[in-house]
Order: sequence, then structure tokens, then C-alpha cells
Amino acid sequence: MQEVQKIITQFQIEGTVTSVAPYGSGHINDTYRVETRPGDKYSYILQRINHRIFKNVPALMENIERVTKHIRAKLENTPGADPDREGLTLIPAMDGKSYYQDPDGNFWRVYIFITDNRSYDIVDSPDKAYEGGRMFGKFQAMIADLPGGPLNETIPNFHNIEWRLETFKNTLERDPVKRAKLVSAEAEFVMERAYEMGTILRLGREGKIPQRITHNDTKFNNVLLNLQDQGLCVIDLDTVMPGYVHYDFGDSIRTSTNTGAEDDPDLDRVEMDIRLFEGYTRGFLQETRNTLTPTELDHLALSGKLLPYMIGLRFLTDYVDGDNYFKIKHEHHNLQRARAQFKLLRSMERQFMQMCEVVKRYS
Repeated sequence: MQEVQKIITQFQIEGTVTSVAPYGSGHINDTYRVETRPGDKYSYILQRINHRIFKNVPALMENIERVTKHIRAKLENTPGADPDREGLTLIPAMDGKSYYQDPDGNFWRVYIFITDNRSYDIVDSPDKAYEGGRMFGKFQAMIADLPGGPLNETIPNFHNIEWRLETFKNTLERDPVKRAKLVSAEAEFVMERAYEMGTILRLGREGKIPQRITHNDTKFNNVLLNLQDQGLCVIDLDTVMPGYVHYDFGDSIRTSTNTGAEDDPDLDRVEMDIRLFEGYTRGFLQETRNTLTPTELDHLALSGKLLPYMIGLRFLTDYVDGDNYFKIKHEHHNLQRARAQFKLLRSMERQFMQMCEVVKRYS
């Protein structure tokens, strides 16, 4: 922690640091909360960016800097808005860059800490689901007119399901840590659904749906709520880049409608709650329905199924590969995660017609 405390001195922070401690439960980056003395204007979030995952950190930070500045400018021109709390604010390094690279090659960044917030891994009411939908819809609306050229692709093929499937098949064939025999049922489940899950990608290639700026990691815990459980701010912008609206909608449905945890060991707890689906869809379409095309709307429900499939596939691939991507808590954690995602998908398949009806109701 002494080394981490030295890193914070490389940024243009205000106030006197009193403590630095690990914070949050993210899978990828190392995150610390930086406390300052009572009366100082801000506390901060310090993050070490995982450059094994994000191969081009300067490009990633360029995306985040463009998006956060654009949102802040909009909030500063919105009566009653609080730019320090309703958007992420990067603190520059001493050299003016949006990040600092230490002598060991690690990349670091600092945000203003947003006080008096709540976030949830599990959504327990349609009202919370609605707030999540409203906030991610609002986020997309705010960045729809981002000036300049396209954003950088921070992780190539991030939501390319064909590439994910090919990677999985190759990993099964290599079987580097001799786990392929443990996942035969899961592998069969994946391949049975492979063609249907390529629908969104095919529509995009055929020009039938437009490419937009999307968040691409819309887990419900990437929305901060205030202490009254009203939407406050969208966070975790590492994967903001060009994408299809279905990826954002689908990942939110994956996380906001699940009655269990993402890695729940008890699959009996994992179901899609259609009430939560309706709450999220109502909030999301309140902000976006006037900008989405009929074809995009027609395939929103399908994207609810796509993202548990895709994330489950990623967990399963990492498990077979020896757990090189996601942080794990025990030897079979990634397999446990994959099984939970596939159970959620089965629940969605049983309720798919109702999902389609909900989308139509609020479109």
C-alpha cells in the first residue's frame, strides 16, 4: 500500500491524503479509494488498469477522456445538474495526461469519488430495474452526438460472437489444462444455440442495424444510484466504443433481471424475473425509443438471451484455458459462473414470448 500511496502523488489532486485502501469488487482492474482530510473538497478513486486485458491503454483513456468531457459539458449546461456526481471526472496526471505510467509499466488513473452512492449486484425491485434502464438509456442519448471521429476499439472483437465461438472451439481442442472433459455438457449447450446467437452480428454486417457508441459493459452495478435509489451516474467506461445497442441492452438484462448472483453456486436461485425485465425495458425505452430503428426494436428481446450466452461462453473459455482472464476465487469459479449464465438463458428461453410483448408495449 505504500507503493500505491506514492502513485497518487503523480496526479493533480486537491487536499491531503489520509488513507488508501482497496475498493469494490471488479474482475479486471485494481481499484483503491483515496480518502482526504475532512473538509477537503474531494476524495478519489485510484485504479491500476489491467494492460494485459487492455492492450492499448492510451487509446482506451482517449475514449474515456472524450466521453467524460462531453458528458460533463452537457451537465454543466443543464439546470439543476451536479457534474461532479452525475458523470465521471478524470483527474489529470502531473504531465497533463489522463493517466500515469509508472516505472514498472503499469498504467494508473484517478477519478473524483462520487459520494453518497449505492450500487447493487442484484436488483430486487422493478423500480430499481427501471432506474438502471433509464440511466443507460440516458447515457446513450448523451453521447449520441459526440464530436470527432469514431472511438477507438479498446478490445478487438469484444462482442463478436463468431470470434468468441471460434476461440472456444480452439481452446477446447488445445485443452491446455485438461479440463475439456469436464465441460462436455456445457459445450453441447453452446453449440446448439450458436446460429441463433449470431443474429445481431449478421444484421450489423448486412447494414440492417446501425453501429452506435455503446458502453459495452452494462452490468447493473455499473450504475450508481443515490441514497433514495434514483439513478445518479454510469461508471466503468473501459469498453465504451463502437457497438450495437443490443449489446448494452442485453448485458443489462443479464444482470438486472437475474434473481441470483452472476456466479451463484445454487442454480435454483437463478431465474429471469419478468417483472424486472419490464421495469428495465420501460426505463431504457423511455430514453431511447425515439432514436432506435424498427429492426433494432424487433431484436431487443433476443439480445436479452444473447448476452448470458456470450458471457457464459467467455467464462467457459477462460475455465478451459486455465483462468487467464477473469479473477477467480477458487479453482472452478469460472465454470460455476458459466453454469449460472446458462441457467439464466434457459429461463429466458421459457419466457421469450413475454419478453417480446414487453418490448412492443413500451416501443
